[in-house]
Amino acid sequence: MKLGLINSAWAQTGRETSFGIIKTKELGFDSIDIFTDPLEADRAERELIRRTAAECGLPIVSVCCVATGLIDFNPSVQRFHVERCRAYLDLVAEFRATNLLLVLGEYIWQREVIPPEEQWQTGVRNARILGEHARSLGVRIALELEPFHESLLNSVEEMVRFIGDVGMPDTVRANCDISHLHLVRTPFEKVGALQGLIEHVHLSDCNGRTHGDLPPGRGVTPIQDYLQAIRSTGYDGAVSIELEYSPEPDKIEAWVAEAYRETDKIMRNLGCR
Repeated sequence: MKLGLINSAWAQTGRETSFGIIKTKELGFDSIDIFTDPLEADRAERELIRRTAAECGLPIVSVCCVATGLIDFNPSVQRFHVERCRAYLDLVAEFRATNLLLVLGEYIWQREVIPPEEQWQTGVRNARILGEHARSLGVRIALELEPFHESLLNSVEEMVRFIGDVGMPDTVRANCDISHLHLVRTPFEKVGALQGLIEHVHLSDCNGRTHGDLPPGRGVTPIQDYLQAIRSTGYDGAVSIELEYSPEPDKIEAWVAEAYRETDKIMRNLGCR
C-alpha cells in the first residue's frame, strides 16, 4: 500500500497550494490527494498543482468533491451538480489521478415529505450518469461512507446496495474511511462485504463518538484492525490520511508529521508498506 495525504491538511498555513505539496513530499508521503474546486481554481492554479506534484515525484491519486446537490429534490440543482461533478472528473483526468472521491448528501427532512427511496433513486441515477463520464475518461469514482445518521451511505450494507443499484462496479466504487467505519460501529468482519469494490481508503482517528479526523493515537479508533480487514479484501492501493484543523495552527507541520509517523508505524506493523 502507499501512504498519502489529503492536501487540505495544510489549509491552516495560509500559504499557496505548492507549499503543502512540497511539505507532503518532504515528510515522506508516497502520494497526495487534492481538495480543490475546478469551478474556483483557474488554469494557472491547476497547472501549479499538477507541475509541483510532478516535480516532487508525488502522484495525485484522488480529487475530493462534496456534491450534496446530487440528491436534491430540485431538478435544476441536480443538473448543476452533475455538470460540476463532470468538471471534477475532467480535473481528475487532467491531473492523471485515479479517482474522484465523491461525498453524497443526506436524506432531507428526517426522511419525511419526500420518500427516502425516491432520494436514493435520484442518487443512483446521477451516480450512473457520472459513472459513464468517468468511464469515458478512464478514471473511477470512490463514494465515501459517511457516519452521520441521515447520510445516504452510512453503512457497509448501504454502500454495497448503492453500488449494486448503480450497476457499474468497475467504475463507481467505495471509499473506506476508517474512523467513519468505527463511528458507525462496523464489525471488522463486515468490511469483507466490500471485497472487490474498494477504490480508495481514508485514515484518521476520532474519539469514538463524533467526527474527528485526528492523527492516529489521539483517539480510540482501532485503526490497525480496520486496516487489516481492508487489506484482507485484497485492497493494495493508497491509504490517504485525512486531518481536520490542528488545535495549534502554528504547529500544523508537527500535526501532519505526527499523523505520518503513527500511520507509517501501523502500516509497517502490518507489513503493508
